Amino acid sequence: MEQENIDYYRELQKHLDKMPVGYPTTESGLEIKILKHLFTPEQAQIALKLNFIADPLKKIYRRLKKSGFSSEELEKKLDEMYFKGLINRGVVKEGETETKYYGSAPFVIGMFEYQLNQLTPEFFKDAHQYTRETFFNEEYNSSGVPQLRVIPLEQTVNYEQSIANYDDLIQLIEIVGEPIAVMECICRKGNDLIGEPCTKTKLRESCFSFRAGAKSFIEKGLAREISKEEALEILKKAEEDGLVLQPGNSQRPMNICTCCGCCCGVLTSQKQLPELSHFFATNFYAEVDPDLCIGCGICEDRCNLDAITIEDDIAQVDKGRCIGCGVCVPTCTSEAMKLIKKEEETLPPKNTYSTYVKIMDKKAELARAEKTQT
Repeated sequence: MEQENIDYYRELQKHLDKMPVGYPTTESGLEIKILKHLFTPEQAQIALKLNFIADPLKKIYRRLKKSGFSSEELEKKLDEMYFKGLINRGVVKEGETETKYYGSAPFVIGMFEYQLNQLTPEFFKDAHQYTRETFFNEEYNSSGVPQLRVIPLEQTVNYEQSIANYDDLIQLIEIVGEPIAVMECICRKGNDLIGEPCTKTKLRESCFSFRAGAKSFIEKGLAREISKEEALEILKKAEEDGLVLQPGNSQRPMNICTCCGCCCGVLTSQKQLPELSHFFATNFYAEVDPDLCIGCGICEDRCNLDAITIEDDIAQVDKGRCIGCGVCVPTCTSEAMKLIKKEEETLPPKNTYSTYVKIMDKKAELARAEKTQT
């Protein structure tokens, strides 16, 4: 039975790895340990029949008819998996009729974040090691289309430059849609659990989701609904504490993360790379006026990605590491630090679905190119 269970988990790993944001293997086998922590053997078998694009219950039932479940039993099991944070679910209402749709959830952003209320030190350490060991190098960076993008802090935007709504925090909050939900940052919560608390901020409720994403987090008990005004208040505090604003990589994102260089899985992993700016979707970079800089070092301390050093009493920005977040700008007492808009603007995909389609298309293109070369 144990061997049979291992096979189901391996099949699930392979199945999840075919999704837009995959779930690659590790030399240590940690990916299987994580799946065993999350899924029972039966749940793993059910998850094998789900697609990234959610299908209605009736369609999934036809795939699992041989399993012996009734339609009602399958619906109950799928709902349990949804509330356990293993899969995604959507509900479409047409008049009196309600149709449930179920689909696979990626590990990040997805299953990992859904474990917020049942997070353990062991699971957090395993997930953190997995993302460091394999996920970011082999998956997150592989397509060149990141799941997240970077937008500048609100007070750093120079409105003499043309700023698109998706790069303007206040405008973004206006267009993302409601409900708006806020939840604890799972990265900072995890670091608290392992005795390595954040050195940047005491904020814990600092990750946001919108529309269907917000409804999902709220009904799972992972988040609470807030107003636009409260969202902006929390984001203002995040900016003051020097956190990086990372919404989903689309013009109308489903989420915004407020990230630090000591806890955030994305920033801590990318921080290890020499030319990390190439892996971030951003339309800005920081620049120093050497005639105004007094070499105080505040910008160096605030930078989450070690992009600033003080040389000969003047701040130097490494453009290969700068992601244009603007954390260094508002605390520059001599006003020497500015955010500059890149000449070539990166246009984010229209919506979250388009982001994942773009990731899939890019991965397919790279696979074809690799096949041609061999």
